[in-house]
Amino acid sequence: MAKRVLAIGIEPGSVDYSAFPQFTPELVRNYIEAQLLRLRGLGFEVTSCLIDFDATAEAAVTAALRDESFDCVVIGAGLREPRERLLLFEKVLNLVHGLAPGAAICFNTTPADTAEAVQRWISP
Repeated sequence: MAKRVLAIGIEPGSVDYSAFPQFTPELVRNYIEAQLLRLRGLGFEVTSCLIDFDATAEAAVTAALRDESFDCVVIGAGLREPRERLLLFEKVLNLVHGLAPGAAICFNTTPADTAEAVQRWISP
């Protein structure tokens, strides 16, 4: 049976890209989709959980974690930076820790290296 991965990240359309002029919502969305397809091609079952910055974020992560069990949860770089997102990052991390205690937790550094982050901790 294939290992299951939950990919949690920020909805690309809700990000202010002024500090990252090289990115656009479309480009980030394309990177995310490419990484999800790559993980599937490597033999993983992948569920995407893109969240906004509002009160629905915790509910969306909680629902995703309760709906299925996961072998690994990858948390996107957009949740860890900039500093103003620290509280949201901590909330998501604590939800993962509490609702998926057996899952490995990993972090990508860009929207283009999610597969490498997952592969550091689990194999299909």
